[in-house]
This record gives sequence, structure tokens and C-alpha cells, in this order.
Amino acid sequence: MAINRVILMGHLTREPALRRVPSGTAVCTLGLAVNRRYRNGEGAWEQETTFVDVVAWGRQAEVSAERLAKGSPILLEGRLHLDRWETEEGQKRSRLRVVAEMIRFLPKGPVGAAEEEGAPAGESPGS
Repeated sequence: MAINRVILMGHLTREPALRRVPSGTAVCTLGLAVNRRYRNGEGAWEQETTFVDVVAWGRQAEVSAERLAKGSPILLEGRLHLDRWETEEGQKRSRLRVVAEMIRFLPKGPVGAAEEEGAPAGESPGS
């Protein structure tokens, strides 16, 4: 048995790009920045950012292109997909992307504010 499930929360790094495949199905590509704050060995807070390519299909693609913009916070659930292709020069290339199955539009403001304050996920700093 294999599980291929991804849940991410972050901000869009660029404007959504909507296009249609020859069959007419909508495809929207998104760039997502996901931040993680942690304490280093000396106890000081550090942050690392992971940049993720996301693709949405169908109605989810259309709605995402209409309602989202660079900087929009989102929560998404999806699966990993490895795209493979060969360049005109014959070089093999690959890219790991997330295929979005659900995108939730979040209110503007800092994503993961509780985590940024050092509270465990799911708790507010004042809890």
C-alpha cells in the first residue's frame, strides 16, 4: 500500500497562470512559498522557505485563477506528481509538483501566525 498525500499552507509567489489543454480543460499553475520556523542549536529562531510548484485542474483551476493573486494565502491538499520530459537537445528533465485536489482560500494576513510566535501547531500564542 502507498500513500501520496500532501497538505501545505503558504502564500503564492506569483500570479496564477491559467491555460487550457487541447481538450478544453482548464489548468492553473501556482507557485507556493511554505515557511517553517524552528529553533537552531543555540536556541535562536530561524526560518526556512520551501518553494513548491502546484497545478490545479478543471473548475478548481478556473476559480483559483479568478480569486487568487500573488501573495494570497492558501491551504491546499493534493498529491505529488513527477513530470518527465526530454529537451530538444535530448536531455532528460524532471520536475516534482503538487497536483491540487482541494484549495482553500484563506483570509489575508500572516499564514501560521501561531507557529511564528513559537506556539505548537493548533494552539494560539495566548493558550
